Amino acid sequence: MAKRKKSIELSDKKIVFIIEKTSYKVVRYYPSAMSIDVMVQDENAKSLGMQNIPFAHIPREIKKLIKPN
Repeated sequence: MAKRKKSIELSDKKIVFIIEKTSYKVVRYYPSAMSIDVMVQDENAKSLGMQNIPFAHIPREIKKLIKPN
């Protein structure tokens, strides 16, 4: 039986998306929890820290880059 990865590192792919003037840079994807860690920056390029957001709340174009089917 194959062992599943606990997380997939995506920081080297430099995936960035913007929602309501807030920029999110994808850092890590957790397939078992269907969530991603993102680095958050506001419109003034001020870093607001790391957040874990559900995979369902990100734009469809970004979902295709993270988890291609």
